[in-house]
Amino acid sequence: MRRIDAIAIMVAFFGFGGVAFWAFRAYGFDATNAGVWSQVVLVGVLLAWISTYVFRAVTQTMTYNQQLDDYKKAVLAKQLEEMSPEDREKLLAEVEAEKKLTQNAVKDE
Repeated sequence: MRRIDAIAIMVAFFGFGGVAFWAFRAYGFDATNAGVWSQVVLVGVLLAWISTYVFRAVTQTMTYNQQLDDYKKAVLAKQLEEMSPEDREKLLAEVEAEKKLTQNAVKDE
């Protein structure tokens, strides 16, 4: 995110608070109650926004993680493409052997 984007979000956030205040005033609240309820709305919006970040961080679906996964897949695909057919067969045989080894270990437990 660029600095101008962060500034725009901040201005929009506080602008939303002002609009909420005047909406509560227009609805008939006095200045004190309108201020309190506009703050409640702002804190609610802020917590909802933060919860989306926490959710993306916990599930690892943030932009950086997605880009890193795509990069790793592209590198592995390129390496597989550059392998000779004999090397690919050898790799597939190793993968099958590891699968059988893992399945046997799970059965033994």
